[in-house]
Amino acid sequence: MKKFYTKKLKNLPLNKTVFSLITGLGISTFWSQGNFTGNIESTFQYLNNDPIINALQPPTKGLVNSYMNVFYTHGGFKAGMRVESYLPRIQGYPNRFDGTGLGYRYVGYSNNKVDVTLGHFYEQFGNGLALRTYEDRALGYDNVLDGARIIFKPFSGLQIKGVYGKQRLSFTEGRVVNSEGIVRALDGEFHVNETFKKRLATFPVDVILGASFVSKYQKDDDDALILPENVGAYGGRVKLQYKNFTLDGEYIQKEQDPSLDNGKIYNFGHAAVANFGYSKKGLGFSFSAKSVDNMSYRSDRNKELQDAFINFLPALNKTHTYNLVATLYPYATQPLGEVAYQADFIYTLKKGSKLGGKYGTTLGINASTTYRPVQHTSGINLSDSSRVMYETRLFDKSDSLYWRDINFSITRKLNKKLLLILSYFNITINNDVAKVSNDATGIISSHIGVVEASYKINAKHNVRMELQGMFVNKLPNGNINDKGNWATALIEYTVAPSYFISFINQYNYGNPDVDKRVNYPNITCGYIHESTRVMLSYGRQRAGLFCVGGVCRFVPANNGLTLSFTQSF
Repeated sequence: MKKFYTKKLKNLPLNKTVFSLITGLGISTFWSQGNFTGNIESTFQYLNNDPIINALQPPTKGLVNSYMNVFYTHGGFKAGMRVESYLPRIQGYPNRFDGTGLGYRYVGYSNNKVDVTLGHFYEQFGNGLALRTYEDRALGYDNVLDGARIIFKPFSGLQIKGVYGKQRLSFTEGRVVNSEGIVRALDGEFHVNETFKKRLATFPVDVILGASFVSKYQKDDDDALILPENVGAYGGRVKLQYKNFTLDGEYIQKEQDPSLDNGKIYNFGHAAVANFGYSKKGLGFSFSAKSVDNMSYRSDRNKELQDAFINFLPALNKTHTYNLVATLYPYATQPLGEVAYQADFIYTLKKGSKLGGKYGTTLGINASTTYRPVQHTSGINLSDSSRVMYETRLFDKSDSLYWRDINFSITRKLNKKLLLILSYFNITINNDVAKVSNDATGIISSHIGVVEASYKINAKHNVRMELQGMFVNKLPNGNINDKGNWATALIEYTVAPSYFISFINQYNYGNPDVDKRVNYPNITCGYIHESTRVMLSYGRQRAGLFCVGGVCRFVPANNGLTLSFTQSF
């Protein structure tokens, strides 16, 4: 290397030689004075054939997903990138993910007034009803924007955002492929109390106001219809806080957006979300409501499933963690229309009281329900060329049930070593709408009971156990609906802070087909040291939906070994 640089410098004029040395030294000094952070994540699968659960071994036998993020900051300067590798992708990821290459990159500058980013960026306006770009690696979901973003803070309490770009659609042959359309958006948020600190010093209510406008452009590619090439979505939001009370709401209206999702109708769309809550030590409750109609908003009108969504519609149901509750009958948000409600209550009985016991007892109750909105057709001329097929009203629900979840839990510490949690869940789902099974029709109703116990052996050693049972209601004709009853058992042993091992088994003991009464055992062990985590698991995985926040992906059945590694630096 020394000979190479010496030879090159000898052939340069003196002024160019000096310039090259100064430039190289300056760049080296700049990078050395900054701060590098990042992380690495890799997941490897080796899969086997398992005809009992219809699991197939891929031709490569092994599958790998790998990611490495590197971020750099120096003063107001920032830059980052992510290298991704799918050789080939692990099961359940979109089939358009393959190869190795740069999947994310940006540069930018920020100070106390302005923040500018060029390249890839994630952004959310309010609750995300008009715009939300984000990554969820567990779902294989990434709709990051590629373009430019400016955040401007002219004075304390006011923030204005402007974004312009195209969305990531896939990662093919080691490069990002963007969606067809262009997204342009503007958002403003005004924290009233922050701006008028002196005048509102004694004002008891904290007030935040916001407004958003999002527009997408896509060329009219339809020979039969005149499609709008620019489709806007706009609205406002407010958040109020008074002592322990909070109240917030947002409303977004979407212009006519004929697409593959809605059958190319010309209805307007809307989405509204409201949340009310109260919280203090030992007591908390919240109530949420959502009304959605025709709010599938994509940067490519011809895409489906989870591709090219500009917006995000939050699910109004509790995020469950127990195996049977979370994986068998999850609910996916219906962007074409739903009216949903959720109530959540938590109360801790005082320590030392008769009911609370020596260490206190916590009670939790949660209920959520979702219905199809009413579509009014009176006064609508279905024969005219406007293709406006119906009208809806805010929170006007029908009696067509999509989802209902009623659950409660009791958490009690019996002594210094033993913690006990008892839970019950009653979940009802309309399989004709939220398609979770190919073996069921109509309404699936289930009852799930869970017993969880955790025993602290000493300061480092802890053992945890779960027993879960799911009982599925029979159909009116007496037949078993879907796959029948299930049971799950889990035991986990932890040696803090570095080691853990667990064993879990799902058993479909109530399947009407005796040959399909299958066990799904899986053993997992892991090692954690500071920011390093290594985990190894082996066993069966049931085919089904994997959901996070109302967004789902299908995961096929598999049998094999999974090795994952994560490292932060």
